[in-house]
Amino acid sequence: MSDTPRSATHPAVSQVRVAAVQSDPQVGLENKAANVEATLAQVRACAAEGARLVVLPELASTGYSFDTREEAYAHAEPVPDGPTCTAWAELARELDVYVVAGIAESDGVQLFDTAVLIGPEGFIGKYRKTHLWNREKLIFTPGSSYPVFETRIGRIGLLVCWDIWFPEVARILTAQGADVICSVNNWVWTPPPLFDDAGNCMASYLTMGASHVNSVPIVAANRVGEERGGKFLGCSLITGVNGWPTSSIADAEEEEVLYADLDLAAARSAVVWSDLNDLPRDRRTDLYDPLLGYTGGTPVVR
Repeated sequence: MSDTPRSATHPAVSQVRVAAVQSDPQVGLENKAANVEATLAQVRACAAEGARLVVLPELASTGYSFDTREEAYAHAEPVPDGPTCTAWAELARELDVYVVAGIAESDGVQLFDTAVLIGPEGFIGKYRKTHLWNREKLIFTPGSSYPVFETRIGRIGLLVCWDIWFPEVARILTAQGADVICSVNNWVWTPPPLFDDAGNCMASYLTMGASHVNSVPIVAANRVGEERGGKFLGCSLITGVNGWPTSSIADAEEEEVLYADLDLAAARSAVVWSDLNDLPRDRRTDLYDPLLGYTGGTPVVR
């Protein structure tokens, strides 16, 4: 028997090995089949290491830097009935794993930068990126909701890349009961300084901060490499409910996979920090909403 006293978090009730895959997909129809095959090989390799939840980057099947809307249409697929989601679903069923991955989604004449959640039972759901970065505004339609999905391993929320700069996204997912947030990314190199003296980038700190203030683990998978003159930042990470990375942050330029063993149910009690402090009760929504203009008040302008 364990010497550890029984508590709200002991023994673990939803122990899950998770993986964040840092890879280098490339845009261009001539590369799409190889991109998809690479994702299948990555999921299979992660499952062989015991991962039950595998997170791939944003637009993992197509690459990122579309020159025109017409090119984006050529790469995009319907979700969930397109060939890429179908291939991911077949593999998830075979390996008994959950896969989160970014894909260019076509829905009639609209295009979305979408993250999909697929499990052993097939397609579970999708999230369409709500905060579009730079030229994405010229290609994609923004999404309009923040779903959280019930699964056998826990409640899973999704976000995409630039979303992490907006604290409301992680807050809304957590308020809806997310046990883990899966963040699919194509964080790019921006004007310096890119890294602090510790070698960390702002995207990593924003991920840690969102994880910490919401007491929820985040599995953040970014890509690396260069594409049509743009460069991607790497620095994937997995955080625990305390916000700290569970291991070292991934390299800025090399493909690699991070693993962590998380008790996803721990997030349900982690918001209680002491007898007198817990995050949901301490929030002053009576002040935030009118000051920020969320409920029709006049926003504070600086």
